[in-house]
Amino acid sequence: MIAEQVTILAKLQIEHLTKRYWRENPEREVLALADVSVSVSAGEFLAIVGPSGCGKTTLLNIVAGLLPYEEGTVGIDGRKVSGPGIDRSVVFQHSSLLPWRTIAGNVRYGMELQRRFDKKTMIERTDHFIRMVGLKGFERHYPSELSGGMQQRVNLARALASDPEVLLMDEPFAALDAQTREFMQEELLKIWSEARKTVVFITHQINEAVYLADRVVVMSPRPGRIKDVFKVPFARPRGLSLKRDPRFLEIEDAIWQLVEEKPERMGMAI
Repeated sequence: MIAEQVTILAKLQIEHLTKRYWRENPEREVLALADVSVSVSAGEFLAIVGPSGCGKTTLLNIVAGLLPYEEGTVGIDGRKVSGPGIDRSVVFQHSSLLPWRTIAGNVRYGMELQRRFDKKTMIERTDHFIRMVGLKGFERHYPSELSGGMQQRVNLARALASDPEVLLMDEPFAALDAQTREFMQEELLKIWSEARKTVVFITHQINEAVYLADRVVVMSPRPGRIKDVFKVPFARPRGLSLKRDPRFLEIEDAIWQLVEEKPERMGMAI
């Protein structure tokens, strides 16, 4: 009975997910993900960390509907994910903005593709989310006129404007300099607190994961499995000074130890 209630309440449910790749040279099967199960509640901010090549991006692409999978299930509100859908938006590492479109045009683009918003609604939502990400006054600028951090704000506004059920973010700040990255983390929390979307956030930076998330999932080296899940106990809103809190550093260190743990110590083979 309890398990049934958890399934109903989960916005995103991943159960016993397995993903294999076939390599032609040399010919062999590669197990990328093995028996991955995790649920994400509505409005929750979930971060996923793990060593390079552990399958974090593969997992995100499966949830986005961009990759098939062999075993297990992936569902949103009880609906099986079998391809891309309007219930999900993805923010990639690079802004992927259309250079010939203005900022307003880029934010509007996702809504135009969906064809479920009338012109008046698209104009209103474009203006609303440009304001939300702090780019009011830049509507008629082009991507080449903006900094990397500002371009990612546009990317985020475009994703939110299409009104997804789940926002998927694949290392969106990895290409930014350290100072801009810190600033964007703080801004993302402000935006998320207003939009309250369900977020799955992939990152290599552990303190970024702990700062942003409600829970942090730690994945093992390939084949990717879930080694542990850390509940982040800090209240919101959160300031960047939280990263100097001894309790924060304790959680960060515990996650680092898991990420650095060698596969042979866990009885696993790569």
